[in-house]
Order: sequence, then structure tokens, then C-alpha cells
Amino acid sequence: MVGIGELAAGGAVGLAFTLLYDAASTLVIKTKQFRPLLKEVIVTLDYLRPLIKQIEDGHRELDHSNESLYFYFKNQMEKGTRLINKLSKVGTWNLLKPHYSNKLVELDTSICKTIQKLTLEGVRDTQETLALVRSIDSKLKQNELHGQEQNQSGETRATAPYPPFSPIGLDKPLRELKMKLLHDDQVSMLSVTAPGGSEKTTLAQMVCHDQDVKDKFNNMIFFATVSSKPDLIGLQKSLQNFLDQTKENAALLVLDDVWPQSSGNLLEEFYHLSQGSSYKTLVTSRYSSKYGSNYDLDPLTIDEALTLLKNSTSLDYSSGTLDELMEQIVKYCKRFPLAITVVGKSLFKESIEMWKEKVIEWSKGPILEEHTLLRDCLQPSLNVLYENASEDGAIIKECFIDLASLPEDGRIPAGLLIDMWAELRSLCEDRSIVKLQQLNKHNLAKLVVTSKGNENVDSCYSEQFVTQHDLLRELALHQIRQDLEGENKRLNVLPQRLTQKKNKLKETHLLSVSTDGMFSSKWDNVHLPKAEVLILNFQTKDYALPRKMSQELKVLIVRNNGSSPAKISNLKLMSSLTTLKRVRLERISISSKSLNKKKKLKTLEKISLFMCYFAQPASKLNKKKKLKTLEKISLFMCYIAQPASNSSVRFFEALPNLVEINIEYCNDLEELPADLCGLKYLKKLVITNCHNLSSLPEDIGKLSNLEVLRLRSCTKLETSKDSLAGLKNLIFLDISDCFSIKELPKDIGQLSELRKINMRQCERLQELPTSIWDLQDTLKEVICDEETEELWEPFKMIKNLRRTVVKEEFNLRWLLGH
Repeated sequence: MVGIGELAAGGAVGLAFTLLYDAASTLVIKTKQFRPLLKEVIVTLDYLRPLIKQIEDGHRELDHSNESLYFYFKNQMEKGTRLINKLSKVGTWNLLKPHYSNKLVELDTSICKTIQKLTLEGVRDTQETLALVRSIDSKLKQNELHGQEQNQSGETRATAPYPPFSPIGLDKPLRELKMKLLHDDQVSMLSVTAPGGSEKTTLAQMVCHDQDVKDKFNNMIFFATVSSKPDLIGLQKSLQNFLDQTKENAALLVLDDVWPQSSGNLLEEFYHLSQGSSYKTLVTSRYSSKYGSNYDLDPLTIDEALTLLKNSTSLDYSSGTLDELMEQIVKYCKRFPLAITVVGKSLFKESIEMWKEKVIEWSKGPILEEHTLLRDCLQPSLNVLYENASEDGAIIKECFIDLASLPEDGRIPAGLLIDMWAELRSLCEDRSIVKLQQLNKHNLAKLVVTSKGNENVDSCYSEQFVTQHDLLRELALHQIRQDLEGENKRLNVLPQRLTQKKNKLKETHLLSVSTDGMFSSKWDNVHLPKAEVLILNFQTKDYALPRKMSQELKVLIVRNNGSSPAKISNLKLMSSLTTLKRVRLERISISSKSLNKKKKLKTLEKISLFMCYFAQPASKLNKKKKLKTLEKISLFMCYIAQPASNSSVRFFEALPNLVEINIEYCNDLEELPADLCGLKYLKKLVITNCHNLSSLPEDIGKLSNLEVLRLRSCTKLETSKDSLAGLKNLIFLDISDCFSIKELPKDIGQLSELRKINMRQCERLQELPTSIWDLQDTLKEVICDEETEELWEPFKMIKNLRRTVVKEEFNLRWLLGH
């Protein structure tokens, strides 16, 4: 019996064959210039027709190998159809006629080779096989002679140097690059990006000398090292000579070590050259490119790093002590190829005692301080920022160095940096993200988006995190040490060193303090008179804020890096900070025990809670009465400000100037407190990944100044039918990934300033209210998925309304520690 899969495969191949045959038969009548070659293609297709009939009829059982062959064959015929459609538009004197002639020969050859494979697979009857094989062999020889006639040029072109013998850790990247360059028709330009010393050049050389690549491009490979001070005129001449040789045949163009700042529009020109042609371009650079696709070259694995170190030191023996030392060295080198090679060479033929001494030295200070070669390799990436004399270039440099103020090996939420740079660098939210994108482009940091596909359509920064290679962090710290003023302004220290740096603390603007699980929370001798941003990183279950915080403090960030929520005993101290504008708490268990009943926190503008837990007060537990989450939040807000002494808690009075609230991954959040609706200056309310949130306050419409309402991934939020009519200034409504929402408010049409709605993955939403028509003058964009897009069909007549369909790809590696 013929299976459904066999019928589907056969039908697809049959349709592709018919389209190609009809296109060739039609064009051979209409044109003279390609007629001989078109006739040859048609002859080959005639050989193929009986095979197609057998495939369509399912006279052969499909196995995985045949299925792949049929898929490849179908793609070849579809490409052939597109080629012939192009030929119909080629003029008599078109300079690309030789190029298209060669393409027709290549098409004929590929079909002949496919017939050979099908014959070997036993698709044809054996009595017909001999005649068919002879005919196909004859055509292949004829096509080979045509190719030789078309390629009489010499071999004087730029060639890639041979890569080092048996490079370590590049086999997987090589396979992945070959897959993209040889088999992905959507890739015309591919940029390999990584910091200096990551073996990008070696990888490019391996690609050039790989036999599969040589065969694919018939040895037509151009290799040029561009560098930071390129000879663009010489490069242009070499390229032109090479292109004259290729005669529009398939070729690989390799540009190594490209610095966009000094290369003008080189990448743009190569991108356009590769687009729609038989050329492909491979680029290596320290910087991501906006042209084509980017491939991030990852650091070595532990095993690869150990192998490289052993090779670099020329060790021919092993021992337990030596293995331990090697593991420590790899750790200090951060699995960075150049660092491992340099360190390994420095230990060549050294005694085991010298190894031990070096390991002790590197455990005390950065490895960059001793090995200037590493600094010399990494420094140019940073010099590009220094050479930019504009104010913007100076800010990017400062932002890069600021990252070193945070603990190493951590994932930094973008929201944390937004808060920090808002006060230190006077950057708004969008400009902060632009700076992160620029650092990412220069490979000075890595911007990770946990929900792929959304970053270009929806600025949800709660899904963006930043990581930084440890050696780049050491480079930033080296810059701080070289700049005495910079060290005075930034400090990243352990508590025991705070008293040692007492003089510098007087000038510190950014202070980051990191503690381990043994810290006792004793801050009595610490006074920070000028710190504007204070970042506290800790791992203990119980913690306390410093008693003598700066009266100029504008941003307070408290980060628990432990595995479970931690308690902070004296949050009430925040009420004494008269300049505090932003508070961010991460993984904090918030209790309402020690309330401050005296002061309001009038200056606070933004509060962010990330993975926080609202702890149950002991008095309530004793009465076996559950305190609702909305009461907990109300108590918390007043806990850091001014709670009333009576039972009526209204934090809109305690925090009168609050502009933004962010609550992320707080799983015990079930409801929002009703008196939140009294925050008359609130412009942004963001609640994401709070999966137990089931409803909104009835009076949410009273937030008359609210501009952004984001309720992303609140999976139990059953309805948002509560009246939103009062939100006259609402610009953006986000209910994406709220799987349980069944309907939108009927009066949504009264949101007179609404410009954007994000409603993808709202699976239970069946229809939209007719009042949507009242938004036709303001609503400009709807972000949805394929299913929710259908709900907008009745409103397709709304002018200038763009429907953006997003296909999501979630990236959870950051949660898994990768």
C-alpha cells in the first residue's frame, strides 16, 4: 500500500517537474539566444519523465534516503524554474548572458546527476538502465567540456593561508558554517563575530581549504585580509581581477578582520554583490554586521581548552597535580583560545614548581596584567570607542566600563542597567537599550533575548539580559585602574575592603558591593556620602541594608544571587533617603513587620520587583488567616515609605510621585491592590510572568495618565473586561501570552490615544469588540500570531493599520546557566 508520505513526496516532485518542463518548453519557442542550451535541458527532462511517473504513482517504497533525495530534487527543479523565468527577461546585449548560460549548463548537469542517483537507487527497470546510463554519461562529458571552454582564465587570485595544523575546537563551527554557505540559499553573506583572539581567522582559513567548499565553488575562492587600516584601492583591484576570472560562476569571497569604522561601505557593497548572484561572502570581524547573517563564535569547551593548553605547553606526560593546575589555568584564561595559547607558551618546559607559583599569582590578580599580548589583542576593540570623539562615543565607553561594576559570570537584566544609566548617564530607556545593542555589535557584551522574534517589534526589556566575557570584564577593570578618576567614581568591592578604600568612597558615584553566604551584614563603619547608585549583591538568607547610605543616593539595587528568596530586615531605611528615585529588588522575601510610620517617600519614581515573594507575617499565620497578596503589596509599598497607623493602607499617598511599577516573575501575585488606582502620576504599569494573577482592579480606569499597560505572560488572567475607558492617555496595551483572556473590554474604543496592541498567543480570545472601529484614527499597529491575526479580518478596512505577525522562538538557555 502507498503511504500518505509517499503520495505527498511524489506529488510535490511531480508538480515541480511539470512547472520546470513547461517553463523551458515555452521559453525555447520565444527566444533564440538560449535555445540550444534550453533544448539540452528539455532532452534531459525527457529522460527524467518516466522516473517522475513512477515516483508519482508510488511504485517505490520511500525510505529516509530516498525521501531526502526527492526533497533535494524538488528544490533543484524549483530553482531551475526560477532561473528560466529570469532568462525570459534577459535582453539581447545583457552582459550576464555568459553567467546565465553557465547556470543552464549547471542545471542540466544537476538533473543528470540526480538521474544517476535515481538509477542506482533502482527506480528504473534494469533493462532500461544501460541505455540511460550511457546517455547521461555522454551529456555530463559534454557539459564538462562547456565548462572548460568557459573558464580559460589563470589562477592568479588572492588565496587563503593554510590554517594551523589540527586547530582545537573549530570542527563544530566549521560544520555549521559549511551548512550555511553550501546548503542555505537564503544566506548570501555570513559574518563570523567574536572578540579578538577567538580564532576567527583560523576558522575562515579552514573554510577556504575544506574540500567540500572547494568542490562547491570549483576552487574559485577569494581571500583578503582587510584589517583596521585597509588598502581599499588595492583590495578593489584584486577583487576585480578575481571577478573577471569567475565569469559570474559560483565563487566564495572571504573578507578577514573587517573593521566597519575604517572600511567605509565595503560590507554593503559586498552584500549587494552577493545578493541574487552565484557569489557568497564570508566575513570575520569583532563586530556584528547589519548586512546578511551573523554567526557568534563561542568560547572553547572545558575539554577543548585543556587540550589546547596541553598542546601549547608541549606536555608529554600527565599527573594528578598537573591536571589540577591545568584546570585552574583554564579557569583563569576563561576558555579563551589566545589566552590559553599565550599562557601555555609561557609555561613551556617550566618546572611544576613554576606552574604552582604562576597559578597562585593569577589567583590574586587578573591574567591581563601580566600578559600584555592579551591586552594588545583586546584593546583595539575598545580603542574604537575611545577614538570616537563624539559625546555618544564617550557614553558608550562609560557604559562598557560600568558593566565591570557588576559581579562576574552573571546575567544582568537590561532593566537594571536602564535604572543605573538613567541617573548616571542621563539616558532614557530606549537610549540605554541602543547602547547595549552597540556594545553587542562591537562584541564587548552579549545581549540575550529570551523570546526570539519579539525584539524588533516590541520593546519588552524584561526579556533582555546582558552577559560579558570574563576577559572583557578584566579589560574594563584594567581601564578603571589606569584612570584614577575612573576608579574613584566606580568601586566594585567586597565588604572587608570598604574600610581600606575610605578615601575613595568619598568620591564614589557608583558602588557595587558583593558578599558571599558568610557575610554577617555589619555595615556600621561604612559611610557613602556621594554614591548615586548603590548595587548590593549577596547570597545570604538574611540581609540588612547599610545604615549610613548616601543622602545623594538616587538608585538602590538589591540583588539576591542565592537560590531562594532572602529577607531584608531594615527596608524601612529607604524612607530616610530623600533623593531616591529608583528601587529594584531581586529575589527578596518581603515582610510587613517593621513598618516605618513617619515619612513619605516623595521622590520615588520607579519600583521594580523581580522574582520577589511577599512573606506572610507571623501574627497573621498564628491566626490561621491568609493575608491576600494585594494586601501584602500595599503593606510593602508603605513599608518602604509611610504606612498609616490605622488599618487603612493607601500607598498612593505614601508614594505620591510614582511613575512606573515593574513586577516580574512574582508567582504569588494573585491580585493588584485597589488603591494602586490612586497613583495619579503613574505612566507605566508592567506585570510580566506573574502566572497567578487572575484579575485587574475594578477602578483601573482611574489611572488617567497611564501610557503603557503591559500584562505579558500572566497566564491565569481570565479577563480584561473591566472598564478601561478612563485610560485616555494609554498608548500601548500588551496582553500577549495571556492564554486565559476570553474577551476585551467593550469600551476599548474609548482609548482615544491607543496606538499599539500586542495580543499574540491569546488562544481563548474568540472575537474583538465592535468599538475597535472607534480607534481607526489612532491605532497604527497590532502585534499578533497567525491565529489572532484572523480576528482582525473584520477590521481590515481601517486605514494605516499594520498587522505584525510574530513567530516566536523561546531562548531559555539563560535559565539553564548557559
